[in-house]
Amino acid sequence: MSGRFAGKVAVVTGSGRRGGLGEAIARRLSEEGATLVISDIGTSRDAATPDSMIGGTDEMKAIAADLPSPASTCVCDVRDPDSVRALAEHAVAAHGGLDIWVNNAGIGYIMKPLAEVSPDDWRAVIDVNLTGAWFGLQAAAEVMVRQGRGGRIINIASQAAKSGFPHAQAYTASKHGLVGLTRSAAIELGEHGITVNNVCPNHVTTGLGAWQNEHFAQLQGISVEEYLKRMAARIPLGRPGLPGDTAGAVAFLCSDDGAYITGESMNVSGGEEPH
Repeated sequence: MSGRFAGKVAVVTGSGRRGGLGEAIARRLSEEGATLVISDIGTSRDAATPDSMIGGTDEMKAIAADLPSPASTCVCDVRDPDSVRALAEHAVAAHGGLDIWVNNAGIGYIMKPLAEVSPDDWRAVIDVNLTGAWFGLQAAAEVMVRQGRGGRIINIASQAAKSGFPHAQAYTASKHGLVGLTRSAAIELGEHGITVNNVCPNHVTTGLGAWQNEHFAQLQGISVEEYLKRMAARIPLGRPGLPGDTAGAVAFLCSDDGAYITGESMNVSGGEEPH
């Protein structure tokens, strides 16, 4: 393979759903020469991981088979540090190393009024979005430090890492937490040539995004079409985000052009999120 990521090995968590951000990120890196590990939870484990919201084993394999560069799959529950460490070691065993790690797995489908959020709801979101990212960062860093050739770690945060949203208390808290996690990790890992950054997209209509559109349109008593129209009207560039917008930002931060950027939380919001 040729391209600016030729010879690099990349892991993308939560990349096992068609049309999702994870698939778009994996495809962009693959198109530029990286060898990919497609990872997702594979099957429902509990009420917080319904089959309708996760990447199944067969879907993971289909995505990997469609990529233009070599790829493998590895089931991983990011809530389990041993499972995450096994994912990092799979990259080494199957492909000879680990250069790029993207913490993309997340829960964005537990949305309730503040008074209705249960302790289990809260823990489910924090465990995947923040603690899971921490496990991934730690596992990736251990391998990258051991290899001694640097690396790139990217967290897919959100506009919710910068601003609050109703019915998204745990989600917003988890994404704000990624800002602090990234800043601290970047300081520690800089001496090893490892950069750590967040990408913060605004709304993207993936499979999860479509569910969110319906959820919030119903709350406001309007159609999905009207909800999307109002959303576009408040974005300076006139449209919600696309999966490719986030994938492009990830590719930039993983490239040589992004080598001097670390500890940052990059907005990819069409101007909607200015800080």
